[in-house]
Amino acid sequence: MFENRVLRKVFGPKRDEVTGEWRKLHNEELRDPYSLPNIVRLVKSRRMRWVGHGAGMGEGRGVHRVLVVKPEGKRPFGRLRRRWEDNIKMDLREVGGGGDWMELAQDRDRWRALVNTAKHFRFP
Repeated sequence: MFENRVLRKVFGPKRDEVTGEWRKLHNEELRDPYSLPNIVRLVKSRRMRWVGHGAGMGEGRGVHRVLVVKPEGKRPFGRLRRRWEDNIKMDLREVGGGGDWMELAQDRDRWRALVNTAKHFRFP
């Protein structure tokens, strides 16, 4: 939201060709001249890349525990606590990678292809 607000200030309003009135730029119009990658795509692909790196480590490492351990304690009000594993499963569902994420991450070439797909995929 902040990034779009700054870009709207930089590029200014646009005159509507039909009505002749000034209007704010839409999000798609902001991305065209600016051409930076979508931040959601970038975060999801980097998260998947990091998980692929962590999945190759042994079970005794702290990274592995972060990836697969369920958080303990009483759940706060609001939505459920999410684990890294839950986020990765959601990302894989959106990209189209099915199956066990740990097994997929062990196959480096296939995992790298999924990470690249996530980077260029159009998330909602």
